[in-house]
Amino acid sequence: MSGPSAGRGARASTPPRFGLVRMRPRDVGERDRGVSNLELLFDLVFAAAVGISSGAMHELTAHGDLFGGVGAYLMVFFAIWWAWMNVTWFGTSFDTDDWLYRVLVIVQMGGAITIAAGSRGGILHGDFTWVVIGYVVLRLCSVAQWIRVASASLEYRATALRYAVSITLVQALWILRQPLVPAALQVPSLLAMVALELLVPVFAERARSTPWHPHHVSERFGAFTLILLGESVVGSTAAMLAAIEHHGALVFIGVAATALTVLAGMWWCYFALPRDELVGGLRATMGFGYGHFVVFAAAGAFSVGIENVLAALEEGHGVQSTALAGTLTVPVAAFFAATWALILRRTLPRWASVLFLVLVALVLLCTVTPWFWLLTAALVIGITAVVEVVRVRQRA
Repeated sequence: MSGPSAGRGARASTPPRFGLVRMRPRDVGERDRGVSNLELLFDLVFAAAVGISSGAMHELTAHGDLFGGVGAYLMVFFAIWWAWMNVTWFGTSFDTDDWLYRVLVIVQMGGAITIAAGSRGGILHGDFTWVVIGYVVLRLCSVAQWIRVASASLEYRATALRYAVSITLVQALWILRQPLVPAALQVPSLLAMVALELLVPVFAERARSTPWHPHHVSERFGAFTLILLGESVVGSTAAMLAAIEHHGALVFIGVAATALTVLAGMWWCYFALPRDELVGGLRATMGFGYGHFVVFAAAGAFSVGIENVLAALEEGHGVQSTALAGTLTVPVAAFFAATWALILRRTLPRWASVLFLVLVALVLLCTVTPWFWLLTAALVIGITAVVEVVRVRQRA
């Protein structure tokens, strides 16, 4: 997670030992801090993991197991999202871009690949062993990074040690949970573990809040959102291929148009208005980061709905199932609702917010209608038009 750094000037006065830079905080006022090549590679690996897990969810939901598929997907997705979140936040504060930092990030990519490889068995068969292994590898690499901070930065030593000890203890509980917790308590214990993970930053940051670069953070979240949306291009492409194979069948062309329209609307609304100022105090920043669980999960699951519609049409059954329709309408509505809550709410005037949310609610109602995918696309055009009117007025 490299890039130009005004904050590295102070470090340059101390010659690096073994090619390692002392891990001190980055300058939060650093100009032109953007997403680095390493960060983009990291995001691509994690997006691939999301794509594999959503593919496994498609297999379950396409055969009628909606709650089982969605629940298992969210379990795997939490591991991917939370690992990505922590690496991203650490990088914006302490990225040294030396060889050890790079090696640890690359090992974390290996952890993400392991999660992806194990996600299919976890979602389809309930065996999350390899997901846990990959996740623990990821998190223990973060412990190594925090130990470097503790040894190099006196001002953030207490915070770094809190992170290192807390993460290590929670990972030990993850390892012990697999063999020791009985089947009847698997779900409650999982929820308890998720709560512990989410509380680690709350506990650690109370010692001293780590610095972050608002533009860099917002750009990191934007880049990952964009990559996840890009994964959904597969659904649109598959629909066009089906149309070609069926000699230009209009129904498949309609699905392809729906996929592209919804994808474009998601991108348009997420990136329409500035996001940097949303990353401010600790509470606001944590809300921004934690809230993106919904944005990322919905972006990753959107393609599943398109694939389910295609599968039903190709089998000649039609698309009559409300549960199947929900695999498209619910992620779309969740994405727009989360985007409003995290980004648009503070900028849109009241009339625009009310109209925006009414249209999002209508997307959910499409779940019980025939031709729901076309209606969803039409409503997304309306949602996007509301945001664009406000954007044009602000620019004027």
